[in-house]
Amino acid sequence: MVRYANYVTFPVIGVVGGGQLARMMAPCAVALGFELRVLAEAEDVSAVAAVANAPVGDYKDLDTLRQFAQGLDVMTFDHEHVPTEHLQTLIAEGVNVQPQPDALIHAQDKLIMRGVVEKLGLPNPAWAAVSTVEELVAFGEQTGWPVVLKTPRGGYDGKGVRMIDDAGAAAAAADWFTGTPLLAEDKVDFSRELSALVARTPSGEAKAWPVAHTIQVDGVCDEVIAPAQELSAEVAEAAQQAALRLAQELGVTGVMAAELFETPGQGQGFVINELAMRPHNTGHWTMDGCVTSQFEQHLRAVLDLPLGDTAALGAVVVMKNYLGGANTDLFGAYPQALAAEPDVKVHGYGKSVRPGRKIGHVNVVGRHASDVDVLRTKAARVAAIIRDGADPQRAGSDPQEGNL
Repeated sequence: MVRYANYVTFPVIGVVGGGQLARMMAPCAVALGFELRVLAEAEDVSAVAAVANAPVGDYKDLDTLRQFAQGLDVMTFDHEHVPTEHLQTLIAEGVNVQPQPDALIHAQDKLIMRGVVEKLGLPNPAWAAVSTVEELVAFGEQTGWPVVLKTPRGGYDGKGVRMIDDAGAAAAAADWFTGTPLLAEDKVDFSRELSALVARTPSGEAKAWPVAHTIQVDGVCDEVIAPAQELSAEVAEAAQQAALRLAQELGVTGVMAAELFETPGQGQGFVINELAMRPHNTGHWTMDGCVTSQFEQHLRAVLDLPLGDTAALGAVVVMKNYLGGANTDLFGAYPQALAAEPDVKVHGYGKSVRPGRKIGHVNVVGRHASDVDVLRTKAARVAAIIRDGADPQRAGSDPQEGNL
């Protein structure tokens, strides 16, 4: 910040990527008095309507990044896909990039992430880099079938992931081998998925939110329950400490989500699945359910400001995503949706409807842990009204059917 005699100029934060994560940073920036700028992929992406300064440009082009960096106090990200060599160049030229590429690479490349998790002695599934069908078959025969085959870079929401049941299925995956090593992992026998969300500043302050239970449908986060119900205090603490250690050892700045598999009775009770170094879908519940949301915390962290309190505002919080469905008039469904459950908070992403596309989420906070089933029903009801344009309860259907 530049200080003058009679006033103080507030920082300018640039976000590379114009998706819903950048959009949800905007209200927090406004509340704190910061200026938020976004490098958008197109004129109609989610964040453009929420941010006054949102030039369109290619984040893979170094000169575009250089131009966007002009006048920024810090550059951060809506996604992990900016080439690390470009970020190294920007840093060498004096741009404040947070998180830095040496940390970001662990969210960009799953092979590198697996190696550092192993080096730190944190819970990891059996894994190997495989470059041929023969190497994949050897891994499967050693660990036992089935195994999971992943592209190290670019996969998200279930994309870039393939289940390999046996040697025959491995041979059928030959088209995935193009000379670049793939990641093969033992298929973990887990009871549920968890998320350990943390934030860290460049000067080393770090805080964790309560560990959440995440529910995936077709590889996409569908629902989050926080804190995770019936999770032992020992496993919750170990999961938080593992995420905090990763953030510290990797030099993470901003928000980091460690996606975990719960493995009751095995090791520390969980294994690490993947990392994301940005606000994350599994942390959207913090917007209405915590003293400090992940979006405000991310802005604080990348500016090296003191972090906010991560305490939950209720005994249990439920977040429910809604994807594109039958209803294309989303706002037309709002009167019915908002009247149906007035305590449910709706967050729309300003996106056009496309089947399977994330277009918003809802949050609801409960006073008692025993409220969890009621809260899930409330959240599912509101999400369904917006998605389908009809109230599933009035239709006599179960709004949670298929999502438990």
